[in-house]
Amino acid sequence: MNILVLGSGGREHAISLKISQSPKTSKLFVAPGNAGTSQIATNVEVGVNDFEAIKQLVLKESIELVVVGPEDPLVNGVHDFFLNDADLKSIPVIGPEKAAAELEGSKEFAKEFMMRHNIPTAAYESFTSESLEAGYAFLETLKPPYVLKADGLAAGKGVLILQDLQEAKDELKSMLVDSKFGNASATVVIEEFLDGIELSCFVLTDGTNYKILPTAKDYKRIGEGDTGLNTGGMGAISPVPFADSILMDKIERQIVKPTVDGLKTDNLPYVGFIFIGLIKVGDEPKVIEYNVRMGDPETEVVIPRLKSDLVDVLVAMAKGTLDQVDLQIDERAATTVMAVSGGYPEAYEKGKEITGAENIQDSLVFHAGTKLSEGKVVTNGGRVIAVTSFGKDFKEALKTSYQNMEKLHFDGMYYRKDLGFDLDV
Repeated sequence: MNILVLGSGGREHAISLKISQSPKTSKLFVAPGNAGTSQIATNVEVGVNDFEAIKQLVLKESIELVVVGPEDPLVNGVHDFFLNDADLKSIPVIGPEKAAAELEGSKEFAKEFMMRHNIPTAAYESFTSESLEAGYAFLETLKPPYVLKADGLAAGKGVLILQDLQEAKDELKSMLVDSKFGNASATVVIEEFLDGIELSCFVLTDGTNYKILPTAKDYKRIGEGDTGLNTGGMGAISPVPFADSILMDKIERQIVKPTVDGLKTDNLPYVGFIFIGLIKVGDEPKVIEYNVRMGDPETEVVIPRLKSDLVDVLVAMAKGTLDQVDLQIDERAATTVMAVSGGYPEAYEKGKEITGAENIQDSLVFHAGTKLSEGKVVTNGGRVIAVTSFGKDFKEALKTSYQNMEKLHFDGMYYRKDLGFDLDV
């Protein structure tokens, strides 16, 4: 098959690598891709939201399957664009239709979905600029810390967790009245704070059947000890050591199955990946959020652990025969460490030459924010490159990732050296 992957990050590099290893893959294209995907596929300078250009590419290269990496094109309706076009409607797209993508596109929509289907989550209320005073009053009923979430997409940065009531009120006003996150914070969801440890659960669904991929835990804060600003993710570990069979049974029974059934009940067509951000409070799992695609950097530890042919799995999802697939998972632990640009997640420079990747052994190198410039690999984003390793447990895997990370270099390079610090179980 000729296959197209949309996106340019570490997630897309990891998915593309697994697709490239399948004997079912004839030609693989990545749009727009990065310096890493250029080594295993043909990069095409097409933006993920440029649907007309994507159409031309699909027709020109006889693409038979499209895998959507990031959330933006899904929320913007790329799947619907294919279904509504006579030339494209027979080509399967892995990723939900626009109506279902609202699970990530709107925090309020996701909360209402969870309430409707009795899926455990934090208590919440939604507010707009017109109901600012009511928002202040609601904050006064809560105990700190206060959780404020921009309703729309804010590139993973629209969630604030604040200890001080006055600061929470000021930030609520900043989001609603001063458009701190643009249109994304025209509505703000205020939630009760859940105290526990987080993990991510990844689900494949064809709309009726589902398969659960390995669990993962990512580290969002820039600073060691989970301090500082939120990022897109500084690294990840899979499986999560505390996700035993008892917890996984609860997650499947109370969350995964009601989610997939709920999508069907609500007539929200969904063929693709469901990322369920969870928190374990005591012994009980609760949903923090849904994403309608794989997480990044979690993909860089989850997909490498998949021993099954990914193309077979994707085709089964498209055909509605996922129940006939037997997922084979590597029993070893996998860890990934993300190197980021100096200054990230605030202002940072691009165009720094990256060296040393050729010296890395016993690890997978996934490019995130990179590009080729005059024959050299240079930085092209905040999160630049991820190093994924296997081990008998996450500590052994991390040791290898850190040893190899020391071989990489670019000006201003930074990575966290304490991943897994909270997992001494």
